[in-house]
Amino acid sequence: MSELLSRLNAANDVAIHSVFDECFRTFGNVLQPALYAPLAAYLTDCTAIPETGNVYVASVPEMEALPAFDEIQKTVYGGMPIQIGYCNGRNTTYNGFEYHKGSEINVAATDLMLVLGHTWQIRDNCFSVGDETVFFVPQGTAIELFQTTLHLSPCRVCDAGFRAVVILPRGTNTPLQEKPASPQGEARLLLQKNKWVLSHPEREPLMRQGAFPGLLGENKELFY
Repeated sequence: MSELLSRLNAANDVAIHSVFDECFRTFGNVLQPALYAPLAAYLTDCTAIPETGNVYVASVPEMEALPAFDEIQKTVYGGMPIQIGYCNGRNTTYNGFEYHKGSEINVAATDLMLVLGHTWQIRDNCFSVGDETVFFVPQGTAIELFQTTLHLSPCRVCDAGFRAVVILPRGTNTPLQEKPASPQGEARLLLQKNKWVLSHPEREPLMRQGAFPGLLGENKELFY
């Protein structure tokens, strides 16, 4: 891992940290991997990485039928209903940020990078590029991202792309039944159920959905 992390740092003009570094502690926790290993194995065996872009599936019945589902729901989320899905893709750019009211668990089925921030860094519904922190997540690592952690799609560290398990409170990232009629303040960031988004203006898929253009600065690319 240290060799790959060194290579990532040499290739980029922003520091790449490990999720095992002390500085990750304000963003989340590293979890014991054994419980999550079957979920990562499912992604490797049963899901594809698209040729371009990303694919996100919020809830996969086959993953939720695995024994890990009940254990995670009972112990990590305290009995609150959850969903297990995945995000696979080839993203290399920042694109924007999202956050949820409730922790998100990611399991790296491949090596990947995450661009993270804190909700308290948002000013007038905007976040400035340069205030983020980038982390390398090694294959097989499971992490909890706090609800105050800004995040979006992982970034790849090889040409083959990335695979990541995504666990969230049930209903998150699904269509809203009704949007606020005249949104003000934080409500302007609400894009889907339990999903508040600050998009980079160049992130066309998010902008077409009506995301707020709240990521200010260069839509930076991470190199590998």
